[in-house]
Amino acid sequence: MSNSVSLIIIIITIIGIAAGHYPKLRMNRATISLVGACALIVSGAISLEKAYHAIDWNTIVLILSVMIINVNLSLSGFFRLICSGVVRFARTPAQLLAIIIVISGILSALFLNDTVVIMFTPLVLDITLTLKRNPVPYLIGLVTAANIGSTCTITGNPQNMIIGMASHIPFTSFTYYLFPVSLTGLFIAWLIIMMVYRHECSGDNFQVPSSFKIKIYKPLLYKSLVASGLMLVAFICGAPIPLAALAAASILLITRRLKPDRVFREIDWSLLVFFAGLFVVTGAIETAGFSQKIFSVAKPLSEGGIVSFTFVSAVLSNLVSNVPAVLLFRPFVPYFHDPQKIWLSLAMATTLAGNLTLLGSVANLIVAESARRRNINITFLEYLKAGVPVTILTLIAGIIWLSFCK
Repeated sequence: MSNSVSLIIIIITIIGIAAGHYPKLRMNRATISLVGACALIVSGAISLEKAYHAIDWNTIVLILSVMIINVNLSLSGFFRLICSGVVRFARTPAQLLAIIIVISGILSALFLNDTVVIMFTPLVLDITLTLKRNPVPYLIGLVTAANIGSTCTITGNPQNMIIGMASHIPFTSFTYYLFPVSLTGLFIAWLIIMMVYRHECSGDNFQVPSSFKIKIYKPLLYKSLVASGLMLVAFICGAPIPLAALAAASILLITRRLKPDRVFREIDWSLLVFFAGLFVVTGAIETAGFSQKIFSVAKPLSEGGIVSFTFVSAVLSNLVSNVPAVLLFRPFVPYFHDPQKIWLSLAMATTLAGNLTLLGSVANLIVAESARRRNINITFLEYLKAGVPVTILTLIAGIIWLSFCK
């Protein structure tokens, strides 16, 4: 098959992944990436053997391991316990928003941001509706903070996992460089949402009710916390990140009480399928020589420094989604003058750019869909009110920091 056929398949696949579906077809991002990968193999754009090699198994293992840990924490009641316990300290709407943002940001740095918003959205809705507050600003605070907080660690989001595996930047170094960006970003998000929703956030004091029912499974909670703690210690000590995460997940699978089926039912297998297919698609892009053409176009735009590279990364991640954007950049980042700083800029830009629109990240869509089920509508334009200024200001803060840090 000619390169033109391969290019058509790649374009159709990437457009489908960016949109999340095809009209009149029941296909999601996972099925689109898998079908696209298969079409490229059948068309001869990439051989089956090269397709196997294109899959980054370190990333797949890391994502699977973190999901197993997150499922155990969720089943133990950890996320609801943390959120409900801390929220009770709030006495004003501004404090409630600040606490939601801080907790969401911290936990998203340690665990996958998508998991955090899945667990916290129902509880934030329960609290705000009970208090007869407008849930929208608090939900926007939750999700923007989840994206911002996830910026500073390799385990915070899928694109950072890919960057961590490809760049070989140590876990502690990655966090050292990007933690100030996340910390500043959380404050910016709180300030912007306070300004956009000043009537809601300047309300009178209130008493948070203590009647929320929290089910805690203590043996699993303690075990999950110990396993997570050991994993973080291993990260800090420089152990291979996928191995450390897999070892922690394996500890949690040794159990007499929790049935394995219950854990595996909660794992997002479609996410793993999505990544496997996407790795093959990007492998075909490299095999067919398209990556060099992309590089020839992107490099002049990016060589202007961190400012121009961040701009290109942010725009591309909003056009094709952040994970495909990272995979498109991955082959030629090592050829830049300072590859470590470029990797960090890529992680910062593709993650923070997810706050730009409601469609910018999976976490945004999870919150919007969960709210819609409770008849709370976060519209595209409503989200833009806070999303645009939060994204622009956090990206500026990130650019300034990475430009001067060594």
